[in-house]
Amino acid sequence: MRKYIIAGNWKMFKTRGEAINFLLQVSDKLPSSSLVDTVICAQAPVLRDLVKRQGDNLRIGAQNVHYKDSGAYTGETSAILLQELGVTYVIIGHSERRAMFNETDETVNLKIKQALAYDLLPIVCVGESLEVRENGTTNEFVKNQVVKALDGISENDVLNLVFAYEPIWAIGTGKTATPEIAEETCKAIRNAIADVYNEEVAQKVRIQYGGSVNPQNIDELLSQEDIDGALIGGASLDPDKFLSMVNSALNK
Repeated sequence: MRKYIIAGNWKMFKTRGEAINFLLQVSDKLPSSSLVDTVICAQAPVLRDLVKRQGDNLRIGAQNVHYKDSGAYTGETSAILLQELGVTYVIIGHSERRAMFNETDETVNLKIKQALAYDLLPIVCVGESLEVRENGTTNEFVKNQVVKALDGISENDVLNLVFAYEPIWAIGTGKTATPEIAEETCKAIRNAIADVYNEEVAQKVRIQYGGSVNPQNIDELLSQEDIDGALIGGASLDPDKFLSMVNSALNK
């Protein structure tokens, strides 16, 4: 049975003080990591502050990483630095990165390999635009993203990946894919992983849903067979809401 993973993506929100205060409010209320994996992905400047204050029941993630060890890449963050800071997870290929910062399937693949080389656990985002959804080609589009992301990734390494299905049309819009739509596409992701490796491997890989997840809809989403958690944006900024959603996973 796959363990649920609930990850908050704070995006470009929270000052250092606000981030630390959030951890102080939730740290003693989160369940053991043996039951649910709980992650907060924050802006790079506060990662060390959060890592220093994380307990065994919480892990800290970055929102991006570069695919080179070092170099003249102003504004980027290296995997070796994230490893040194004690970061555990890193989001790769979020739709906002793809749309606004020229992230491609090729750079996503390179970043996955770089993260794995430095013992970082990638949360790999895939998802379609409204146009693709309306064209009825969502499964083919997402499968292509998955296959390209996994190019050259070994069977052992893919088990350290988490995939996050984030329909672009549902991110920050208040729209949420119905549980049935989310399940159908998460199943397509699992089938794509099986095509690259085999069904046994695919059944071990965790797949989150992301896209306007909140305390009101998370229970129904987590009840789906192929949804193993959530990558949560705005609702993860509120300590009470975040705890509520983690507890939803705990009680499944």
